[in-house]
Amino acid sequence: MFPHSAAPRRWPACGDGLYPQPAVSTFYDYKHQSLEGGNSFYVPRQRRLPPYEWKPPTSTVPAPPPRTPTMTSGRKRQHDEYSPHAVKRQCLDSSLHRQDRLSFNSPSSSLSSRSSETSNRLKACAKDKLSDQMVELFEECQQQDSDLIKKEMCRSQLQRDIQRIYAVARLYLTGSSMNGLGCRSSDADLCLVLKGNKRHDPIQVLSALQRLFRSLSYVERTQLIRAKVPILRFREKGSDLEFDLNVNNTVGIRNTFLLRSYAYADLRIRPMILVIKKWARYSQINDASKGTLSSYTLVLMVLHYLQTLNEPVVPSLQRDYPECFNPFMDIDMVPEGPKHIPPYLSRNQLSLGELLLGFLKYYTDFRWDKQVISVREAKALPKTNFREWRNKYICVEEPFERNNVARAVHEKAKFDAIKAQFAESCRILHERKDLNAILPVRAIINKESSGR
Repeated sequence: MFPHSAAPRRWPACGDGLYPQPAVSTFYDYKHQSLEGGNSFYVPRQRRLPPYEWKPPTSTVPAPPPRTPTMTSGRKRQHDEYSPHAVKRQCLDSSLHRQDRLSFNSPSSSLSSRSSETSNRLKACAKDKLSDQMVELFEECQQQDSDLIKKEMCRSQLQRDIQRIYAVARLYLTGSSMNGLGCRSSDADLCLVLKGNKRHDPIQVLSALQRLFRSLSYVERTQLIRAKVPILRFREKGSDLEFDLNVNNTVGIRNTFLLRSYAYADLRIRPMILVIKKWARYSQINDASKGTLSSYTLVLMVLHYLQTLNEPVVPSLQRDYPECFNPFMDIDMVPEGPKHIPPYLSRNQLSLGELLLGFLKYYTDFRWDKQVISVREAKALPKTNFREWRNKYICVEEPFERNNVARAVHEKAKFDAIKAQFAESCRILHERKDLNAILPVRAIINKESSGR
């Protein structure tokens, strides 16, 4: 049933346009039993999402070979993105033993076919040099199925080991690894959910896990980080795969499925976000620990821009389908929410290159002193004297908790550097229409490739 305020809309079809929409099923399907249905990261046709908790593979299929380290800086975003207070009272009771089985033995020919189909559709839409460069960068850098399988195998084993000391624990893979916006070098975020009436102190839980992890043969380099949202950082032994594990920060699970719903709403969204994150990282404005923009903030900025065009690429899903993204929904029902959202067919026909140019122009001209970026409302809100916005250089609203995810930008020099980078990249790209003018495409692709 659709929310009463959001009956399914019949979006105008654009079958003859630049981005024709294929026939899609009405609902997302989370309860599939095969690789073809479950691991469908490239599926514009059936719009299925992977099951949120997989049964670990028991086959003899060899795991992907360990990657060599590709990130040399302490690049992981800081922990200013989420806070647990808004959901601390929510019920975490769940069907602990429910298994959505996914067999990695299943034939993957259909999956490969879909991947090829989506690749062909993207290439067909790239009618200009800039768009073609963006497609190339996306296809070479996007997270692969083998990357996700590797993360899931580690998550599954960790959950079994953690349940030795926390019997009711459930471990969730969250963030860019699950929301469709990750690349091959993306680290993995984990949320440990401990149900029950007892309030668990995150530091105590993470300290206990640190002791446990030191005894595990497949974990190394454990580090307890006492941030606003404390995390336990560690690596999978023998690879460069890094994990950040938090306790009961369940808003991250909600955001994972909200962003995933946006990511697959239009064929252009994932390439657009990946390119902008690569550009921001190269331009040194994508590191919250150094007072610039977190990756989460950048994703929200991209979505907001795409929502505010004369012909939006994507609407506000929270506004149109509030019951599907209720911040107090039981955590086990969160993956079910997007199943009630019909496909959105945008009439926007701009190419990827045109959207990138528009994004840079939009934020070059943005009234940072007057406006708040809101994906929840799909518009720029007036900047009030609310404490979250007061004396802040950049204000980007967190869709669920409504705090400022850009508060790491607290120095005027960093704010000025961010603005200058937008303006300079906008000027250069408008003149040259060549992605290499603002981003070394081949060098970035080679860096990703070296870590495979």
